[in-house]
Amino acid sequence: MPNPKICVSLEETTVKAMVDEAARAGIQGADMVEVRFDRLYLTKPQATVVEDEEGNRTSTMPPVNDWAVADVSELDVAESIAALKEGIPLPVVFAVRPVREGGHFPGNEKERIAILEHAVSSNVAWVDLEISIAAKERKALVKAAKAANCQIIASQHDVEGTPSAEEIITMVSENGEHGDVFKYCSTVNDHQDALQIIDAANTLSTQDSTPLYSLMALGNGGDWARLHAPTLGQEMVYATMRDEFRLSDKGLVNVRDLQDAWRLLEY
Repeated sequence: MPNPKICVSLEETTVKAMVDEAARAGIQGADMVEVRFDRLYLTKPQATVVEDEEGNRTSTMPPVNDWAVADVSELDVAESIAALKEGIPLPVVFAVRPVREGGHFPGNEKERIAILEHAVSSNVAWVDLEISIAAKERKALVKAAKAANCQIIASQHDVEGTPSAEEIITMVSENGEHGDVFKYCSTVNDHQDALQIIDAANTLSTQDSTPLYSLMALGNGGDWARLHAPTLGQEMVYATMRDEFRLSDKGLVNVRDLQDAWRLLEY
């Protein structure tokens, strides 16, 4: 059985930097990339460099939620999507994450829906449609996506915590029909939370007629479901280009390290 597809979530904040990041992701083995269009409204600050008594220098960045956010009118949507389409050869999962699900989009829901519509009409390969989108608007987006042969990620992102394994299994089963792949990402508070993701995926992998799914979490232990995805029936695994000390504490895994782990574990 082939390993899950690896999708690198792009984290840069300009179109040019995002295109460059996508190119590096392709070189390092990504099957596809997630364009987080909402991040294009962020302004990345300068890192603060601190030197200790021994002359060792470390740089730190403020939390992303403290970064400056541009007004929705400051970004030319059509021009940006066209430049991303031209510059990224890999299949793209297009997402405009709302604040309610951990994203940074500064506009209202009507403006966000309009951007998703534009992305679908541009013939993007995949579009991420949260199941929290109002039913009428989501139905129209799904119809447009199917007409454009654009595959759908039906997603839910819980920023407050992680439900039980049983609740996650129910969530996947009930929402699988809303997309080609159901994606769930939670926030773990401890390793017991992380085990709920593992338990849910393991159970789903043994069931017949289970929708395709991608389960993960943010926080210490959240990377377990990514690292062991080949044994957990995962359809896709989200990785990052970040390569920093204690990245696993954030529940993230570097795309190259992910592939190395799969080889070492003989997946």
